[in-house]
Amino acid sequence: MRLTQGTFSFLPELTDEQIKKQIEYSISKKWAINIEYTEDPHPRNNYWELWGLPLFDISDAATVMYEIDSCRKQHSNVYIKVNAFDNTRGIESCVLSFIINRPSYEPGFELVRTEDIGRNQKYSFRSYATEKPEGSRY
Repeated sequence: MRLTQGTFSFLPELTDEQIKKQIEYSISKKWAINIEYTEDPHPRNNYWELWGLPLFDISDAATVMYEIDSCRKQHSNVYIKVNAFDNTRGIESCVLSFIINRPSYEPGFELVRTEDIGRNQKYSFRSYATEKPEGSRY
C-alpha cells in the first residue's frame, strides 16, 4: 500500500530535481518552508516532528535541499514531507505540502469498528505501524 497524502500524492515519487523546482517556486512566492517527519502517517496526525527551525526568508533552494538531505540521513526510513506557508493574510496558511521520503515498507491501515450507544457502529482507522513501539515501526 502506498500512502497518498498531500500534493502530488498520486504521482510517482518526485526526484530531487523536481523537489528543488517546487522549493524554488515556493521561494519565488515568499513562502516559509519547513521539513517534518513521522512514523505515524495517520491523516489526522497533524503533529509531525519538525526538522530544525522553519526556514523563513530563504533565497536559495540549495539551503532547503541541504536540510532535506540532512533529515533523510538522520531519518531514512520514515515519512518526510515539505510544507510551504503563506503569511500574506496575516496568518500562516499551509499552501503546499508533499511527501519526499517514505519507509521501505508501508504496512497500510486497519479499519476499526466499535459499537456505540444504541448499537450504532462507529468506524475509524489506524496505521498498522502503530502496533510497534515508537522508534521501531519501520
